[in-house]
Amino acid sequence: MRFAQFEPGQVIEAGPYEVSQAELLQFAGAYDPQWFHTDPEAAARGRFGGLIASGWHTCGIAMRLVADAALAGSESFASPGLAYVKWPSPVRPGDRLALRATVIETRRSRSQPELGILRWRWQLFNQQGAEVLDLEATSLFDLASA
Repeated sequence: MRFAQFEPGQVIEAGPYEVSQAELLQFAGAYDPQWFHTDPEAAARGRFGGLIASGWHTCGIAMRLVADAALAGSESFASPGLAYVKWPSPVRPGDRLALRATVIETRRSRSQPELGILRWRWQLFNQQGAEVLDLEATSLFDLASA
């Protein structure tokens, strides 16, 4: 989507994305090797009763869905960061995640008018409707390249 196609209140949906145990273990082993992400037997005895995905893995899944659904072919070039990130429920092997991205604000930078600024909320939900990710992101768009 191009920057001009985003409007406050707009909702973009994508998915589902199925999380395999192999993918969960691979990501955790490489980037977040805590026992509740990497050791099925220990995780089964833990507070969550089984393996759970790293929150950072969950963010990566959301990024993939957003990139495919909204940012492919856009003028997007960077993000200065997130206002917040929350993981209200764990992601487990076999979960099917769906994205809901809601546009909060679009504007041009006052100091750099060729810069478009998009603030949006990304939420991921599992197949039972439980929210597993909630974040607010800012994306930057190079409107001079449009």
